[in-house]
Amino acid sequence: MTNEDIKQMNNKELHATLREERKQLQKMKFNHAVSPIENPTKITISRKTVARLLTEINARSSAAAKAE
Repeated sequence: MTNEDIKQMNNKELHATLREERKQLQKMKFNHAVSPIENPTKITISRKTVARLLTEINARSSAAAKAE
């Protein structure tokens, strides 16, 4: 998921995607702890996606706070 895709989402979609991505990341981390997964870079990609989503959510909330 690119930054352009994230910026085009509305707030509900952002929060839903964040929730799903966090669940997926948690599941991958657990599976990797039990037995090594095929491609451990998927964990890194997922973690970065969560960070991108959180960055966009925080940017929008701070922009809304400044507008008030």
